[in-house]
Amino acid sequence: MSHDHADHGHSHDHPGDGSNASPAWKHDGVRVIGANQLDVNTAQTPGMNRAAAINFARVGAQKLWAGTVTIHADAKTGAHHHGHLESVIYVVRGRARMRWGEKLEFTAEAGPGDFIYVPPYVPHQEINASATETLECVLCRSDGEAVAVNLDIEPVEKPESVLWVDPTHPHGGV
Repeated sequence: MSHDHADHGHSHDHPGDGSNASPAWKHDGVRVIGANQLDVNTAQTPGMNRAAAINFARVGAQKLWAGTVTIHADAKTGAHHHGHLESVIYVVRGRARMRWGEKLEFTAEAGPGDFIYVPPYVPHQEINASATETLECVLCRSDGEAVAVNLDIEPVEKPESVLWVDPTHPHGGV
């Protein structure tokens, strides 16, 4: 199925495209949020530091939230889920261990350059797998609202390890 970039009869008026609207792209277009401009006035969890880069208040984002999360050495969250939100975590530095399931019975680890996807309503726990190094991640969520539902889960003692199986890693991989 080929896809061309023809107009297909759509008519859109955008500021800055020569239409009668005032050219507002300068202030309403692409935004760069510097590393020193992140907003730490966001929901915090003991042992973690979150900072918002992209949200409605900062840039007018309607459908997502993005920022950083730093998890202190040997720290972990309690069991929780994020309601209807989807989350993507990109590991920048350190080693992340994720546990998930009704009893947090499944586990997987991710390192620098790895992405973690957390579907809606999945009970999970984020863990810094290192006792000595900070875990630094970029976090993106599918909505700007902060949804975190804490769960009272008695975790299983020995979670089942789950290998990453996809077409690129048909026999599992890390």
